[in-house]
Amino acid sequence: MPETSFDVIVIGAGPTGENVADRAVKGGLTAAIVESRLVGGECTYYACIPSKALLRSSAALEAARRVDGAKQAITGQVDASAVFARRTGFTSNWHDDDQVEWLKNAHVTLLRGRGRIAGERIVDVQSSDGAVTRFTARHAVVICTGTDPALPPVPGLAEASPWTNREATRADRVPSRLAVVGGGPVACELAQAWRSLGTREVTILERSDRLLGRMEPFVSDQIATALRGIGISVHTECNVTRVQRPSPATPVQISFEHPTTGPASIEADEILVATGRVPNTRDIGLDSIQLKPGDWLDVDDTCRVQSIAAGWLYAAGDVNHRALLTHIGKYQARACGDAIAARAKGELKESPAPKAWSRWSATADHAAVPQVVFTDPQAAAAGLTEAQARKAGMRVRVVEYDFRHISGVRLVADDYQGHAKMIVDEDRRVIVGATLLGQDVGEMIHAFTIAIVGEIPLERLWHAVPCFPTMSEIWLRLLESYGL
Repeated sequence: MPETSFDVIVIGAGPTGENVADRAVKGGLTAAIVESRLVGGECTYYACIPSKALLRSSAALEAARRVDGAKQAITGQVDASAVFARRTGFTSNWHDDDQVEWLKNAHVTLLRGRGRIAGERIVDVQSSDGAVTRFTARHAVVICTGTDPALPPVPGLAEASPWTNREATRADRVPSRLAVVGGGPVACELAQAWRSLGTREVTILERSDRLLGRMEPFVSDQIATALRGIGISVHTECNVTRVQRPSPATPVQISFEHPTTGPASIEADEILVATGRVPNTRDIGLDSIQLKPGDWLDVDDTCRVQSIAAGWLYAAGDVNHRALLTHIGKYQARACGDAIAARAKGELKESPAPKAWSRWSATADHAAVPQVVFTDPQAAAAGLTEAQARKAGMRVRVVEYDFRHISGVRLVADDYQGHAKMIVDEDRRVIVGATLLGQDVGEMIHAFTIAIVGEIPLERLWHAVPCFPTMSEIWLRLLESYGL
């Protein structure tokens, strides 16, 4: 008879769920993971990995074009077919054999099917043939079901066969005209990806007054300028009012309104909707434990769901709405899996709560979240924006610097364009936030993340000498601008 009882049962086998199960097993527990789709989740097959693969070839080509002596060797444009083939290679042609093998090697039991909570520590798994098997968890059930694309209630939109990130990252045909509804990272990245692949007309329609509204305003301004510079039409403060498409094979008509210019419309061959995410909790049995289906799940820093008094239910990753990023989901998973194992062995008591920055506490969620937007130029941020720091009541000092004045940057690209902004808590004299904009700055943001997490005093950072001539000299220039 198959095993029907495990120490931990994880619902959802994306990167977060895989890491929760792995950490629980490494902590000495048994773990099963439930998945009805591809093991590896959204990031692996339809989001982070394929979208960056679609962007990378164009970024490499543009980097060469910015260096005299290399740009003269460029004789053609991006080969879309080759880009698609490379993208498909990264997704293993949308097969999860390697991910399944990883679970096996990690000694995690895979339960194929749809998982639903059926009571305290009980999970029912419905297989593809409709059969339901009941499993019990001795210690914890962990919800790692992630999110689905949000589809705004625009008349005609749902009937127009819109692309979401799933269709946009899997497509292998370049549409002549693409309309993108939304202005966040997904919208900006995919708009640029498809323009680089040969889409003749790309139009972004964003409801708010700027792109990338959660980042520093200078990022929004310069990314919009860069997108327009490659021929993308960017419209902010646009409210899409109606979408019409008689059939998937016909063009789509998008009507929108602007507070100044009034009503307008455009025609496109495809419409991509990137207007946020909703929690994938509608049909996982939350009603059986008096929680509301479709809601985000509120958790503490060990990712334990706070409304379940018995303490057996956890939720890690996007589904808890703390920071909708794959690397943060995996970070939460490590803290969550370790906390479950520690509680099972009596090493982690119910009171007091784990200390901040302990291995059981996802403390970085509050003050040290890093993110990279892989447009060209890239935007990278860690910690708090200036507005967030001031709202938190900090006595803030802002230091900014133009990358163009750094020798290492001028070697990377002729006429390099970029900017850096550092947020300092003056009372503690530590960095609490940083934002970088420019070519390849995504590879630099982790140093700022370390400084924020470590709360390293500025006087000590002064002794961290950047190599010459590298882009990391931005550290020296920011500290000099501060007055050190």
